[in-house]
Amino acid sequence: MIRFSLSCQNDHSFDGWFRNSEDFEKQQKRGLIACPDCGSVKVEKALMAPAVSTGRKRDKMALAMNAEQKKAMAALKALSEKMRENADYVGDKFAEEARKIHFGETDPRGIYGEATPEEARSLAEDGVEFMPIPVFPEDRN
Repeated sequence: MIRFSLSCQNDHSFDGWFRNSEDFEKQQKRGLIACPDCGSVKVEKALMAPAVSTGRKRDKMALAMNAEQKKAMAALKALSEKMRENADYVGDKFAEEARKIHFGETDPRGIYGEATPEEARSLAEDGVEFMPIPVFPEDRN
């Protein structure tokens, strides 16, 4: 994983974690990266100093969670897996399929997939109930 310092068109600064630079580029082109302050999807990498990680530092990071936090993380992962097991993956057609289910155009069922920030806002405005499913770093490896 690599952390990029990012900046939106309104000069808000924030960080984002990506598998690699190519992942950032793909998500940026699809409008999947949005500023947490204003929601703008016009996001660019900001100038940043490289961070060098050593094995020792990684060990400390792995130990940063206490037992209660690790238990909560395990429960969240289990819930995420159960949600995926009991739903149909619809990929980037999530917004379209969720709308069809909401308006009774297709049989109700659990679905999951990807949606752009704009699609998610539009679904919420239409009263479609949905929630993001967390993606854990190991899910992308």
